[in-house]
Amino acid sequence: MRILLTGSNGFIGHHFVEYVLKNTDHEIIGLDKLTYAAEGFDRIRAIDAMNNPRCRILTYDLAYPLSEGMVKELSDIDVIIHMGADSHVDRSINDPVSVVHNNINSTLYMLEYARTLPNLKKFLYFSTDEVYGCAPEGISFEEGDRFNPGNPYSASKAAGELLCYAYHNTYHLPIQITSTMNVIGERQHPEKFLPAIVNMLNAGKEVPVWSSVDGKPGSRFYIDAKVVANAVLYIIEHINETLDNIDAGAGKFNIVGEEEIDNLQFLRIVAGTLDKKFTHRRVYQPSNRPGYDLRYDLKRGKLERYGWERPLNIRDSIANITRWYFDEKNKNWL
Repeated sequence: MRILLTGSNGFIGHHFVEYVLKNTDHEIIGLDKLTYAAEGFDRIRAIDAMNNPRCRILTYDLAYPLSEGMVKELSDIDVIIHMGADSHVDRSINDPVSVVHNNINSTLYMLEYARTLPNLKKFLYFSTDEVYGCAPEGISFEEGDRFNPGNPYSASKAAGELLCYAYHNTYHLPIQITSTMNVIGERQHPEKFLPAIVNMLNAGKEVPVWSSVDGKPGSRFYIDAKVVANAVLYIIEHINETLDNIDAGAGKFNIVGEEEIDNLQFLRIVAGTLDKKFTHRRVYQPSNRPGYDLRYDLKRGKLERYGWERPLNIRDSIANITRWYFDEKNKNWL
């Protein structure tokens, strides 16, 4: 297949590029506008994709329509995977207009481009568990549940999903949507939780742990970027189910971490891997961080029923990724 991937230079995007090049014969054309989150071409260089004849990376701001010249460069696309987005919750709270503008417009214009492709096999929209909002204890959101976004970032992703439904219903595009959990991995931006913890431990700083007002730490179902890449590839290669105007869950797939780990447990795993002592402070929601959801949870099982098998264990992943960041040759990523 010839795959067009937006956000190719981003954290999850470049892991998908690496996974496809290592495990398939597919071609990848990446589109990225090279914001701060892309780290320029450093991630793409780190996985040696620049020298692979099956990979080509182009720069473009997808918040605007594709130019005639760019459309000509792309040509003969079989699958579009739209991962590109401004994804940091705090940034969306501090600057909602630019984040919402980017995320909605880039989705709109990629859908517009998609409907010009007569032989398009699939359009996969990469969404997030955050569209469903904070999950109360004992609640797991499943594919098709109602949206309840808690911040401008998650609202923009929910809006993108609705655009996908509209384009499926109006133009009959073969659209699939994935929602995933909090992703960890090598070469993640240092503002994210795992590399931020490593930096604070190295500096002997106190680590903030976001918690409820009664002191219970927030929790996540963390998932390795390699597992996400594996799941996305499995969906586009093996699952033909697309959106449906009757069944709200059709064409939607949760990519779920296997274990709920609260933020203090996560900190202990990272510190234990590095054999470092730590101090922490509880930071209480909601007054200190509006828009922060203490817990997310997605129902698992649908992908597994289609035959997908998880390739890695999350606790092994946390330890391995932590050691990767602590390795002297990788410390520039901190």
